[in-house]
Amino acid sequence: MSSGGVHHVDLVVSSVDRSLPFYRELLGPLGWHGIREVEGERGETIWYLNGRGCSIGLREAQSESGPYDRYAVGLHHIAFEAGSRAAVDECADWLRENDAEIESGPEEYSYLSGYYAVFFYDPDGLKLEVVHVAALAA
Repeated sequence: MSSGGVHHVDLVVSSVDRSLPFYRELLGPLGWHGIREVEGERGETIWYLNGRGCSIGLREAQSESGPYDRYAVGLHHIAFEAGSRAAVDECADWLRENDAEIESGPEEYSYLSGYYAVFFYDPDGLKLEVVHVAALAA
């Protein structure tokens, strides 16, 4: 029987051409290897980036919408697990080198003991996080 974990999350982006390289470069060093192309229910292409037991799907928007609001109904943010504090720092360096907007960190937060994270935004303003929690990695 399966673990009952999250199998995949699909994100709608304004431009797959812009977002796919961002997510591939962001997630590759965190162990998200492999990509597959799937046809969506409207015939659109969905690009799945494969992590350990979970995938992130990117599909291009088919409807007009305003700027992303993480406090409206919907997704607030996604946190990706890193294997070490150094991996979080490397992610933050990559974000700075690629002019991504960093909200805060990398630093320790009081959510859990040893919670070390960087919070930032994808090209469409979706809030993301890369986190390492030492107690959970042991």
